[in-house]
Amino acid sequence: MIRRQWMALGMMTCTLGLFAAPGEAASKLRVVTTITDLKALTEAVGGNLVEVESLARGNQDPHNVDLRPSLMLKVRRADLIVMVGLELEPWVEGMIMGSNNGNLAPGGPGRVVVSQGIPVMELPQVQVDRSMGDVHPFGNPHFTLDPGLAPIITSNILQGLARLAPEQRTIFEKNRQEFLDRLAAAQSQWTKVLEPYRGSKIVVFHSTSIYFLTRFGLVQAATVEDRPGIPPSPAHLAAVIRLMKDQRIKVILIDPWLDRAIAERAAEEAGARVVVQAGLVGAVKSTDDSYFETIAYNVNALAQALK
Repeated sequence: MIRRQWMALGMMTCTLGLFAAPGEAASKLRVVTTITDLKALTEAVGGNLVEVESLARGNQDPHNVDLRPSLMLKVRRADLIVMVGLELEPWVEGMIMGSNNGNLAPGGPGRVVVSQGIPVMELPQVQVDRSMGDVHPFGNPHFTLDPGLAPIITSNILQGLARLAPEQRTIFEKNRQEFLDRLAAAQSQWTKVLEPYRGSKIVVFHSTSIYFLTRFGLVQAATVEDRPGIPPSPAHLAAVIRLMKDQRIKVILIDPWLDRAIAERAAEEAGARVVVQAGLVGAVKSTDDSYFETIAYNVNALAQALK
């Protein structure tokens, strides 16, 4: 299987070599991002000076993206790639390698890793191995929907854009500050919406919400998965249901790409409800391309469920 994948990768690389190299004359910086959150944030900083495409869709598990020729072509043509890091995107290095775009390789000028400077949560305290499931050895990478971390993320993006277009730095800085000012005002309102539920305990299916919940004073009490990326054992699921009953936990949060049937069964037995969260920009209807609408959706959905 691995050999076939690398053979396919080699064929795609040869095909992509027929296309024009990055750096051809263009009026805008061509940017690819690994996820839709970063597309929205890059557009906020870059404004009309950038053209941005996301490699993963908003309703797609960002851990699993196929190495398709169409995506490799986007990477091949890009001036800049913006990624999360912390091994959120295990597929991205193969895509960069297949694109033959050396500017995006490690150490290249067209590479931005936005996890730099992030206070990472859930760092493993033991050596990680495959028996533990899809544990991230460098900590939880699902931080992009914490609006309080947007200043760090957008600073990393700004530095990458300004590295390629230093003459536009002032514009990037102005765009970023205007975005952060709007976000600070919105975050104040979101905090008020969830303030009555501060300290409430939430069960999540997969640990994609820890940064968001912590930002708004909510507590992640348990995960439906006993090992990340692996369906729960009957014993673990029963323990989660007992916990929810004992502590009167009302909500199970789940991303659209996960197994809702398991979550619904657990919620029914525990007398709770399942809330589908927008784990990425565009993951649910009404959040397409909007960072603000995505966070507002999650805030309001939780507040409604916790009443």
